[in-house]
Amino acid sequence: MRYRSVTYSPEAAFQALADPTRRAVLDLLRRGSQPAGQIASAFPVSRPAISKHLRLLRRAHLVREHRAGRHRVYQLNPEPLRAVDSWISQYRAFWSSNLASLKAFVEAEHARETRSASAKKSSSMKHLKGEPS
Repeated sequence: MRYRSVTYSPEAAFQALADPTRRAVLDLLRRGSQPAGQIASAFPVSRPAISKHLRLLRRAHLVREHRAGRHRVYQLNPEPLRAVDSWISQYRAFWSSNLASLKAFVEAEHARETRSASAKKSSSMKHLKGEPS
């Protein structure tokens, strides 16, 4: 048997993941392999519509299909999701950095406002007591 390397296309994975029904199918398959009929029965759309979604997921290599008697059984193939995760990780780092900066700014502003409010309150209390400011 000849082993062939499979190159996963991030574009195909993104295209497949763009549809909420296909994402729901992948979520369903995270629980384990399922026959096409069982997958179709989990959705309010027609069986032919689910069949089309499964075909697109298969072409994107996000699911694998095998036959068990008369049934086509599908299982999740998480490998193509690595390319998606790699792309998203760049944005994860970007947002982590920006959120950390925002947090530092908000905390500094809060501390400044708290000091300012404390100083005003202290000045006001001295004024009420007749003490010089």
